[in-house]
Amino acid sequence: MPASWTLLIVLALAAAGFLIGRSRVLAAVGGDSRKLHSRTGYYGWNIALFTAVPALFLIAIWLFAQPDVNRMVLAGVSLVLAGAGLFLSLGRTAPDFRARNAVEAFVRGLLILCSSIAILTTAGIVLSMLFETGHFFTQYPWKEFFFGTTWSPRFGGGSQLGMLPLLWGTLYISMIALAVSIPIGLFAAIYMSEYASPRMRSVAKPLIEVLAGIPTIVYGLFALITVGPLLRDYFAQPLGLGTSGSSVMTAGLVMGIMLIPFVSSLSDDIINAVPQSLRDGALGLGSTKSETVRKVVLPAALPGIVGAILLAASRAIGETMIVVLGAGAAAKMGLNPFEAMTTITVKIVSQLTGDTDFSAPETLVAFALGLTLFVLTLGLNVLALYVVRKYREQYE
Repeated sequence: MPASWTLLIVLALAAAGFLIGRSRVLAAVGGDSRKLHSRTGYYGWNIALFTAVPALFLIAIWLFAQPDVNRMVLAGVSLVLAGAGLFLSLGRTAPDFRARNAVEAFVRGLLILCSSIAILTTAGIVLSMLFETGHFFTQYPWKEFFFGTTWSPRFGGGSQLGMLPLLWGTLYISMIALAVSIPIGLFAAIYMSEYASPRMRSVAKPLIEVLAGIPTIVYGLFALITVGPLLRDYFAQPLGLGTSGSSVMTAGLVMGIMLIPFVSSLSDDIINAVPQSLRDGALGLGSTKSETVRKVVLPAALPGIVGAILLAASRAIGETMIVVLGAGAAAKMGLNPFEAMTTITVKIVSQLTGDTDFSAPETLVAFALGLTLFVLTLGLNVLALYVVRKYREQYE
């Protein structure tokens, strides 16, 4: 029996239980719902939840753990469990049954389960990276990984897996991206919140936020086909700084464009959250509009703006596709922004692409790189949340 049929049958049993439960308690009190402990809907939902949820949970776990399991066995066990839940919940359905309490307790347990799944998933990701990183460091010296300046993986021996060139490329491209996105996004937020008319704001903000919905592969193609050749032909070659369209500047500029809505939208919401009384007080004392923005509004919103910038920075550090197509794959350290470089995320992908030996340090290094990137972005996110929380405690 296909799994979809099993799901439909379980849902049909739950729907039937819902209707039977409501009609049963109403019949028991002669149609007078005032004699019931709970509303009639709670009696139906109690039966439906105890019929459907355990069976659906069993199906999901079983298919995840053993995808090639005999579907007839799965269907039989699931339907038996759904039937047992149906008859047990029907058996305790009576006018004095605390159906609302039972439903609320069930839903509360379901919410706790969902929260636990999210937490356990995060813990599983971290532990898997920790274990694989431990295996890597048993085969490769940690000092050479963290402080090495050469990245040259060679399957078969003789690899040099220093991460500093990758870390430098990641930070260099991210700094250029933030140098583009922070002023443009912040100025756009100031204009929309303080100067734009409601009609202009209703048009400008959605248009800026459209940038956030563009897939990163499209940004990467834009960097490869348009931005890279323009920078090469009009800046790099005339200045004698390079002849390649793939460069740190190409990836940084395009990534900065991608980050504009992250900075502008968050900053706009934060600036709008500044109490209007602060603006009115400054204007009442004779300040101009620009002086009010510069000396009152921005200082008051500064912690939140810093949090928005840190969140954008963590987004830039984890970007892959724009770097692959815009910056190249050269792992080296340098200051020339028109040279090709690469980042940690790009090398994680390259080390895990194709037929790989997961017992070799050249493959396991991807987990060490991933853990390093995780710690870096986690630190930025924690710092951003701390700053934003401080801001909220001050103005809410």
